[in-house]
Parts: sequence; C-alpha cells; structure tokens
Amino acid sequence: MALYNHLYARKHGGKWMLRIEDTDAARTVPGSVEGIRYALEWAGLEYDYGPGRDGPQAPYFQSERLDLYRSYARKLLESNHAYRCFCTPDRLAETREKLARTGSNATYDKSCLHLTHEEVARRVKAGQRSIIRLNDSNLPTRPPSTDLIFGQLRDAHASLQTDPVLLKTDLFPTYHLASIVDDHEMGVTHVLRGEEWLPSLPLHLDLYAALKLTPPKFAHIPLLVNPDGSKMSKRNGDVQVIDYIRRGWEPEAILNWLALAGWGARHPEREETAAAFAHHDAPDSTAIMSPQELIKEFDLSAMTHRSSSLDPAKLEYINKRHLMRTWSRPEGLENLAEKVHDEIKERFPTSQYTSVEHIKDGILLLEGRLTNICDIPIHAPWLFVEPDMKTQEARSMLKKISAPQLKQVITDIRGKLSQVPEPWRDFDFSDLLHREQDRLGYGPKVFMKTLRHALTGMKDGPSVAEVIRVLGRERTIARLVVPPHGEPEGAKL
Repeated sequence: MALYNHLYARKHGGKWMLRIEDTDAARTVPGSVEGIRYALEWAGLEYDYGPGRDGPQAPYFQSERLDLYRSYARKLLESNHAYRCFCTPDRLAETREKLARTGSNATYDKSCLHLTHEEVARRVKAGQRSIIRLNDSNLPTRPPSTDLIFGQLRDAHASLQTDPVLLKTDLFPTYHLASIVDDHEMGVTHVLRGEEWLPSLPLHLDLYAALKLTPPKFAHIPLLVNPDGSKMSKRNGDVQVIDYIRRGWEPEAILNWLALAGWGARHPEREETAAAFAHHDAPDSTAIMSPQELIKEFDLSAMTHRSSSLDPAKLEYINKRHLMRTWSRPEGLENLAEKVHDEIKERFPTSQYTSVEHIKDGILLLEGRLTNICDIPIHAPWLFVEPDMKTQEARSMLKKISAPQLKQVITDIRGKLSQVPEPWRDFDFSDLLHREQDRLGYGPKVFMKTLRHALTGMKDGPSVAEVIRVLGRERTIARLVVPPHGEPEGAKL
C-alpha cells in the first residue's frame, strides 16, 4: 500500500503521508512504528508528512487526536445521525444470538435509539459507560459508491453491522470515524487502501454525508495471497519487509516485484480503460523497471480485480537483473560489496580474503549465477577459504578419473601457470587451458573437472580460467597439488 500510494502521489504531483492508526490499544505492538519507518526508508519510499516529517496536518498519531474525534462524534449526536448506546457486552451478545436465531441480518435491536434525551443525560451524569453508534435509519441521501479500480459498486449496506460503533467506551474512535475525520482534516484527496475495506466504503460515504463533508476518491487494491489462494501469514513464509531485508534482496527489485503483482489487467467492460490501453500497454509481471520508470508507467486503471500471489521465482529473476543494473553503475559494485562485507567476514572469520575488493571480484565472477548478493558464500566459498575436499560433492567429482590422468593434468598446468608473466590478471588463461587440453588429449570431463576439483571442490561454478584469474598466482598454484598416493579418496584407477 505504501508503494502504490507513493507511485500515485509522485506521478500526479501529489504528496502522501504516513499516519499511525493506534486507537486500538489491544493491537498496538511496541516498536512497530519504528519498524514501519525503517522498512520505508530501506525501500526508498519517502513519505512527505508523518512521524519525523511534521507538516500542517500534525500530529500523525491518532492517539494524539482524540479530542478531534470526540468533537465530530458530538456533531453526529446533535444532528441525530448518531446516538449513545448503554448496552453491556453480555446484552449485546445475547441480542446478536437472538436476532440470528430469527434469521435476521441485523446485529443489534436499536433499543438505545429510543431512549429519551432526559434518560440519556441521566445515565451519562450517573457515569454509566456508553458507546456512540451511527443511526443508520437516519442517513442523508448520497450518490452510489464508486471506486477507482472497481467502478460503481452495488449497495452493500446489508453486509454492514447494524448501527456501527463510532466511539468506544474508552472514548477512543473506531477506524471508521477516525479515518473519515483525519482524511478530511488532513486534506486527503485520494485513499489507496486494501480491498478488505471495500465492504466498509458505504459506511464511510454515509459518514461523510452525515457530516456534510466531501469524500476523497477511493481505490481499493486487491490483496496479496499465498500461491494456493490462502491469506498470507507468518506461518506460510516471508510476509514482512524485514524478512526480505534480512535475506538481502535489493530494495528496487522488491518494489519492481510488488508493483507488477496484479498490475497489467485489461477491463474491456470499462470504456475509459479500453481507451487507455489503446495508447498504453501495461508492463508484464517480470518487466525490469526502476522506481522512476514505475512512477512514469503506474496506472490504477490497469489493476487486476482479483487477488494476486507473489511468485518467488519472479523475484529471483527481477533481483538478478537489478543486481546487474547496480554493478554496471558508477559506485554500484562498491556499494554491493560493502553491503555484504560484514556478513561475509562473519561467515569466514579466519579468512584474509574478505576485503571489499575480494568481494567485488566475487560479484563479477558470479555475474551470471548470482540472484541474491547474500548468496556469494553459497556459490563460491572457495573464494574466501580453502575448498573442502571432504564433502560428498568433492569426493564424487573424480570417480571416473584415474590417478595418472589426475597427476598429469595437475602437474602440467601447475608448471605452465608458474611461468605466466605479470600482470597475472591480463593473461589469457582460457587459451592456455584449451591448448594444454588439446596437447594432452583429454576431454573436458577429465581435464577441466580435475582442475575445478583442485581449485574449488565444487561441480558447478564460473569457468576454470576465470577462477584461476581471480584466485591469483599464489592461491592457484598452492591448490594445484597432487593428493597423497596420487589420487583423492573416491578416485578409480
């Protein structure tokens, strides 16, 4: 939601704000505001107004705006668009059950609506706890509900609670009242929020009408779900921004991935949408786009009407290409190396090859394989420490290579590399290796696999020539040693 608000505001020259809706004390999580701000900063989504960026609409915490909500609640009481309800929780539960047994869709019997002004005043003076409810039997006429994504909506009043609560017994507002008041007071012109609030839109428009306020335009964004269509939850994978930050995904790749999830649908039943597509094709779900390109191309009319799932494979594809964009820019490679420097040092604490320069070499070496910058140690641990020849992978590499073949390849290449002139990195190792392979008469499954085993201990990886170039003279020659008894364990004579 923050991303879509950001894109829409920036495209149309508007401003967007971060408002902390903390009026439900039971659901308030300590540190959550700091987490939100950290995530937005990491993603580069800079809100114009909100905590830490005060503006004319401050304060931005709803818990600091309680007097404002109470004043609007009084306006509704005075116009008979709301009333006080003194029913206890037990009576309310009993009433709901009784109404349900009769087959009624109502959730309250409106008993307190019929209290006289004198009786209400007496109960308030006596300190009796009450809530304030909307009087849905006394609402002004208003236009039908419309949405920027779904168009004109059918009347959904029947799905709403009877006389919804606006102000609770603790004098804190519900979301319905607080959001209406704040959107008006803060000059909000467009509300982009999740589709789960679509059923509440009629109620919110009723409140605007009852208060004689002009409502903003609403766009309800279809939700993100798991691939099986179920609701996203912590039990089913990464659903919080911090999970993706820890995993090392690129911020621009995450924005790219999220923005295109559900973006690109065609709605021919809406003439204005069909006309828009005549001039503008929405990007596909794996288009590689910078934040600036996303802003330029963003189009609410091209949003799908269905929930969308996030495909991890698409994130890998998009992230890989954003990495390539990043290291091709000035300072980009340096920034990427610095990003994972501490993590790699922690992973290989005794290594002397974990400098930023060594990491930069690793990034370029793994260019075609790297989907996440944090995966460097997984793809190439041998860049930082000696290869582990005791792994099952390493032990299986030479099963079909004889001891004489092994000895000849290693001895020959060690001797040739010892004669390579400086500068080492400018030498054509690929040409040398192919010439020696042809001279010895071995196929790549013997020649290259022998060298790859000695240098990395891993079946897959960059070309052997590139491995030699990046490891350097000293480390390469030190690894080209014939194992004791002429063969590694597992080799066959």
